[in-house]
Amino acid sequence: MLKFQIIPVTAYQQNCTLLWCDQSNEAALIDPGGDVPLLYEAMSKNNLDLKQIWLTHGHLDHVGGTEEIATSKKIPIIGPHKDDFFWLDILQQQCEMFNFPKVKNFTPDQWLNEGDTLTLGKETFEILHTPGHTPGHIVIVHHASKTVWVGDVLFKQGIGRTDFPRGNHDDLIASIKNKLFALPDDYQFVPGHGPGSSLKDEALTNPFLR
Repeated sequence: MLKFQIIPVTAYQQNCTLLWCDQSNEAALIDPGGDVPLLYEAMSKNNLDLKQIWLTHGHLDHVGGTEEIATSKKIPIIGPHKDDFFWLDILQQQCEMFNFPKVKNFTPDQWLNEGDTLTLGKETFEILHTPGHTPGHIVIVHHASKTVWVGDVLFKQGIGRTDFPRGNHDDLIASIKNKLFALPDDYQFVPGHGPGSSLKDEALTNPFLR
């Protein structure tokens, strides 16, 4: 069975997720944006074996702790889609722009594409490519628990910003309506910031999607 813990990190309160298979204790981090000691503490408390880092997109508040953890734990960095390489290639400039502690640029060990799958212990996840907030944004779907990690594509009563370089509002709306809302409406989602919601509730009440 899949278990997970949401750990807000950085001044932006980005929802990093520590998730694990309770049969194997194999774990992954989704979007470790920073506050690495806090993430290590959560792993230690749950006696987890961290195997992978998964990234939804290349913005600093989602990836800032990635290189440090991957190097320390000798684990692969997986995702996002290769169209976000330009964001990962300017991490140092992002640090200056947003007044974050300096981090090293890195290149993931594996890019992700539409329809790819990820495995963690006994659990399997599906990847959807959802451009708009960034061109290489992906979301991670766990069908068994009806849970979707959506990064900064969709929020409770909100949607992702598209005013950053290579953001595209029309692409974002298409990603939400054609990819996320094509999933069963009882699926819950974990956004990159703030509280979660269900796809059904957002399809019915999100003011940005009417």
